[in-house]
Amino acid sequence: MNKIKTLLASMLMILVLTGCGINGKNDIIKIDNKVITQKDFNKSFDIISGGMLKTLGIDAKKDPENVMVLMAKEQVISQLIINTLVNNAIEQSKITVSKAELEAAEKEISGKFATKEQFLQILKANGATYEDFKRNLEQEVKVKKYVDSIAMVSVGEQEALKYYKANPDKFKYPQQVRASHILIAANPDLIKDKLKKENKDIQEAALNIEVKKQMEEAKKKAQEIQLKAKKTPSSFAQLAKENSQDTLSAVKGGDLGFFTKEEMVEEFAKAAFVLKPNTISSVIQTPYGYHIIKVTDRKEAGKYTFDQTKKEIIALLENQDKMSIFKNKIAELGKNAKIEYLNDDYNPEIIQKKIKEASKDNPELKQILNGNAGAKAKTSETKAPTNSKVKTK
Repeated sequence: MNKIKTLLASMLMILVLTGCGINGKNDIIKIDNKVITQKDFNKSFDIISGGMLKTLGIDAKKDPENVMVLMAKEQVISQLIINTLVNNAIEQSKITVSKAELEAAEKEISGKFATKEQFLQILKANGATYEDFKRNLEQEVKVKKYVDSIAMVSVGEQEALKYYKANPDKFKYPQQVRASHILIAANPDLIKDKLKKENKDIQEAALNIEVKKQMEEAKKKAQEIQLKAKKTPSSFAQLAKENSQDTLSAVKGGDLGFFTKEEMVEEFAKAAFVLKPNTISSVIQTPYGYHIIKVTDRKEAGKYTFDQTKKEIIALLENQDKMSIFKNKIAELGKNAKIEYLNDDYNPEIIQKKIKEASKDNPELKQILNGNAGAKAKTSETKAPTNSKVKTK
């Protein structure tokens, strides 16, 4: 298994916390003195409808009563309510973030990149602006401060060691390689779909000829780049920046970091794991297109020592306890808040009835829904933290 990795932002920041405005005709939910608007809902729902639902081939606008659409709708509403409850609590606690705190938080994240320019390129590749990042980061720091204001959590070395000994498999790691790659994107199915959209009257024979042509052009381009990389291996990073269509790794000179065989598609992994460090592959085809791979390092299978993982274990256990405390606090905030559904289309009880009605003739879907209900019940249980010393404020 992989080494435990802790994300400092793992406590709650599931979605961007939404600020809600004053009453208006587009209000759909009122929570105490704040409202959630149609615009707030649309902004969050569009992320799901443009991602998960689109992947499933579901058009939320054309089929609003689809079970998956209704489930996504319920999920967004639940998150928006939680966001509003938390925002209200933060305001009442008068929690603010200083310029120094914000700069420190930003440095902690951006410092993991070689340059600020690289960091900005990564943001852009993920469809976010620097302003979005700063705004979300400020809210994230506020939430962390709010959790700390509820209860202080402290995990000692003995608790961490106990966890390390009790979970030996979590600290084992398989053989890994570190590699960079250059991708020339080319998938026949995606090319075909694009051509069909551009020319609805295109005949199948002509379509197949054009798909084959574009695939061959992509392969030829990859082969030309591979020859340049072979001739001058030191130019690989620059070639990746200039040519790779994997935008996330391209800004890092194609670097993918360390990975195991299971983390990559079979064709890519098979090629990468037979290469020696500082050698370049031939052109490798995967469902994503054509790759040129350069292996830069290798790690044999082994196990991390306690000293190597101690800080991460402590951070993990502290975050687990903070998450538990925070979930209990959200449940408390929800019980004490006055929540009004101003539009029945956004009332979770009504949406739940529609979901049950739509799924009654689908045994598989009913089983999934029952599983979700069980998971929700389990999550909502109030549990005292078990890993640490907690001082409630």
